Amino acid sequence: MSLGEFQLIDRYFKRDYTKRDDVVLGIGDDAAVVRLPAGQELAVAIDTLVAGVHFPRDIAPRDIGHKALAVNLSDLAAMGAEPAWATLALTLPEPDEQWVHAFASGFFALADSTGVALIGGDTTRGPMTISVQVAGHVPQGSALRRHGARPGDQVWVTGTLGDAALALAGLQGRAEVAVTDRSTLGARLDRPIPRIAEGCALRGLAHAAIDISDGLGADLGHLLDASGVGATIHATRLPLSAAMERHLGTSGNWALPLGGGDDYELCFTAPESARGAIEARFARLGTRCTAIGRIDERPGLRCIIADGEIIDPRTLGYQHFTGAGE
Repeated sequence: MSLGEFQLIDRYFKRDYTKRDDVVLGIGDDAAVVRLPAGQELAVAIDTLVAGVHFPRDIAPRDIGHKALAVNLSDLAAMGAEPAWATLALTLPEPDEQWVHAFASGFFALADSTGVALIGGDTTRGPMTISVQVAGHVPQGSALRRHGARPGDQVWVTGTLGDAALALAGLQGRAEVAVTDRSTLGARLDRPIPRIAEGCALRGLAHAAIDISDGLGADLGHLLDASGVGATIHATRLPLSAAMERHLGTSGNWALPLGGGDDYELCFTAPESARGAIEARFARLGTRCTAIGRIDERPGLRCIIADGEIIDPRTLGYQHFTGAGE
């Protein structure tokens, strides 16, 4: 006999305890009640994942649980916020207990490692859709924003770019991926690691920041539009994994590192004077961080390719409803 909505919640999502003493009231009431620390501002983000759009229907449910939370935590990271609480709305065609158990395991593994408490949500029947809302806090006046980039700022990115897009291209038969690279690239696609500590480390240093979800070109373009400035970046400065370098060596196509989505790295701008502090803080975190260009007064985004060609990488990112960048 299938479990009902409240039985699913009780068995797989309701916990008898929480490690957070700022949760006054969690799952089991009409609304959750939390306590915001003194001197902090609330940061809230929400994302929806749809089967067949944001993830293949046959992906491991544990990975879906991880990613559903990770993509939201990445948004908080881009604000320099510390995550605290989450709510989950889960729509399923059928109440598959094995699927729900694995999904919850992936969700809570990341939640526990990042100090996030699940404090509420909803379950319902329908096409598989997962909506997660996360909330966190940031010291008053110190949240990172998309606007604020200034001419002369350096443009930085964390980690490496295009790996998740290369993994997806390999699965779809659009790119050749070596057997030895599939596991590492697959992890970048299915289990992204939100740059929470890195976002917090940028408070007081970065002028503007955004997370890279739809591709470097598209997301940097959003930051530029919000700031009313332009930028010039250099393809040869992009931080790339060995697998991506091999792909570029055979294809010569920069579309994946410039426009591929699902990186969930941070892109930010900061003055040249902050370079030493940025490098020191990221060295302590053990995270790669690379300056790839500079903010200009002239509007637009220009990317200089190795042969001197200049392209606009904003056209390469994914856009819902138009299908652009697919």
